[in-house]
Amino acid sequence: MIPRQAFTEEHDMFRATVRKFVEREVAPYHAQWEKDGQVSREVWLKAGETGILCTAIPEEYGGGGGDFRHVAIVSEEFSRGIFNGPGFRVHSDICAFYLLNHGSEEQKKKWLPKMATGEVIAAVAMTEPGAGSDLQNIRTTALRDDNQNFVINGSKTFISNGQLSDLIITVCKTDPQARAKGVSLILVESDRPGFKRGRNLEKLGMHAQDTSELFYDDCRVPIENLLGQEGRGFAQLMTELPQERLLVALASMATTESVLETTLTYTRDRKVFGQPIAEYQHNRFKLAEMKTEIQIGRVFLDRCLELHLERKLDTETAAMAKYWISELECRVVDQCVQMHGGYGYMTEYPVTRAYADARVRRIFGGSNEIMRELIARGM
Repeated sequence: MIPRQAFTEEHDMFRATVRKFVEREVAPYHAQWEKDGQVSREVWLKAGETGILCTAIPEEYGGGGGDFRHVAIVSEEFSRGIFNGPGFRVHSDICAFYLLNHGSEEQKKKWLPKMATGEVIAAVAMTEPGAGSDLQNIRTTALRDDNQNFVINGSKTFISNGQLSDLIITVCKTDPQARAKGVSLILVESDRPGFKRGRNLEKLGMHAQDTSELFYDDCRVPIENLLGQEGRGFAQLMTELPQERLLVALASMATTESVLETTLTYTRDRKVFGQPIAEYQHNRFKLAEMKTEIQIGRVFLDRCLELHLERKLDTETAAMAKYWISELECRVVDQCVQMHGGYGYMTEYPVTRAYADARVRRIFGGSNEIMRELIARGM
């Protein structure tokens, strides 16, 4: 295998810390969380104590003061075990960066330290029943009723951390007649009158991650809850989405590598007609093909990671990484399920959870059809 070069010894030590946390605080409880439809708040507080929330947020705001490699490590270690329940990625590596990069000094000091400890759980509400990847056509409005408040009306769906969140970055139209230039981001605390959570949605996979409908019915928030400038929300979203898409690719890649590893072990041990499954030429060739594609994807993704650290990862390249690696994940996991035979359909096997969880990565963060459109525009 081609060695990875992006990580230092300090990063390797951090990886060991995250891996121990996953083994101790996540693995024993994840099956129950899948039955419950959400994780415990306790694991959020323990993650904060361990220092694996907001790892790349500056220390002055309570974060770990690390870089995006620390972010990647957390994503990889959770994905390696197919533990997609804790919504740490949305909270730490998407919402926290919206606050860091676009929030006022007062907003950053108010929210980021509590997000780093796990006392406050954050979500971002973009998708609506009638608007998924097309964020210019959202219908949720935030209209000024005076010089002190916005009044928000509308609904959101498929919101990760929706049941547990204390703070929701809500994408609204502050000018309903405009398209992109009418979009703004507004911070909504979950205890505000007029805000209501809907049901915890039942999904194909990622059963332990709470995913909800949210409703805003004359929900009044102060003007100072505006995140950044009014009418600049779409530009803010476009600025942050490449990192979100890189995060999807990182999770997909780590899952794919892990599933191939467990499948290799299974096919060496499992015998059919007196010989291990791995000894049949068809399976050997399939395993060789998967290993090759995974290595190609890993080298490309690590280069994207390096570019992002240098602030040089462009929209088109991030879209390539998100679309191609999530497609690779689904292909590999499907083939690995087949090699497990009937056991590949049993939920106690990691490959089965990976199969159910993987499918959504071709959809969220912008569907892969939209990724292809972004790449084509850049041509």
